[in-house]
Amino acid sequence: MSADATATQSPSKYDRLIAAAKAIPPTPTVVVHPCDETSLRGAVDSASAGIIRPLLVGSERKIRDTAARFGLDISGYEIVDAAHSDDAAAKGVELIHAARGELLMKGSLHTDELMRAVTAKVGGLRTDRRISHVFVMDVPAYAETIFVTDAAINIFPDLDAKRDIIQNAIDLYNQAGFGKSPRVAILSAVETVTSKIPSTIEAAALCKMADRGQITGGVLDGPLAFDNAIDLESARIKGIKSEVAGRAQILVVPDLEAGNMLAKNLAYFAKADGAGIVLGARVPVVLTSRADTPRARMASCAVAALYAHARRQKAPAVSA
Repeated sequence: MSADATATQSPSKYDRLIAAAKAIPPTPTVVVHPCDETSLRGAVDSASAGIIRPLLVGSERKIRDTAARFGLDISGYEIVDAAHSDDAAAKGVELIHAARGELLMKGSLHTDELMRAVTAKVGGLRTDRRISHVFVMDVPAYAETIFVTDAAINIFPDLDAKRDIIQNAIDLYNQAGFGKSPRVAILSAVETVTSKIPSTIEAAALCKMADRGQITGGVLDGPLAFDNAIDLESARIKGIKSEVAGRAQILVVPDLEAGNMLAKNLAYFAKADGAGIVLGARVPVVLTSRADTPRARMASCAVAALYAHARRQKAPAVSA
């Protein structure tokens, strides 16, 4: 791989995100069903670092038992009791509507339980934008912090859904302190447009949508294969000349299966950390898993907090 693409920055790109999040006021965060050690520790550690101010929603007995068993100090945090995980998800969404939090954070419930409450047509947190997921990945062998989207929410997104998936990722990149005008690679198996592979046609259409102002804030190219999206030498050999090829910062996958496999390959083969955040809802949603490292869990909170802070700064002032 080329030196430009593989020059390792700091051994911990996430440390800069965490430091930036510590420099802003802690973000009020509704933590849904933190009833095991991993999820409760993630919230407590992020709160201790000054990144979030948690409001814990779940079985008070289970939360206190977990804290006592693993030596976690939750004495300063409010707890809203809930009968079970579905009840916690519903109450968490209600608390967002009541302006008690600017972030929603997943605890030890299943992702689909939380997302059912978030995406509910009545009482949910939907907006006009399609809800999508971004992995913010720290790949030790790659110079950039790289986004992979969507690898967790939209199974087979159509063209309109992909437009929102891309716009959500671009907005996060631009507003959470990663830089401006990210280079967006729309991935397929090949870098040429062919009717035999529909994702190549969609990639070309999405690039034309960007030309027409239907996607803004980033530089798009596609279709690109994974190698020539992230490696300058591979792009040169294929004769691809663009601002994106070989230097991508956002990787847009054809479908969830491809994205999930890509993210896990990066995690297990390339030893990457992956912070997870859901976008397109009324507030960012922090998605963590039991397999996440403590640093990845804190980075998820940091990214979401930085994004929420930027959104708050852009919000119009309410006149008296």
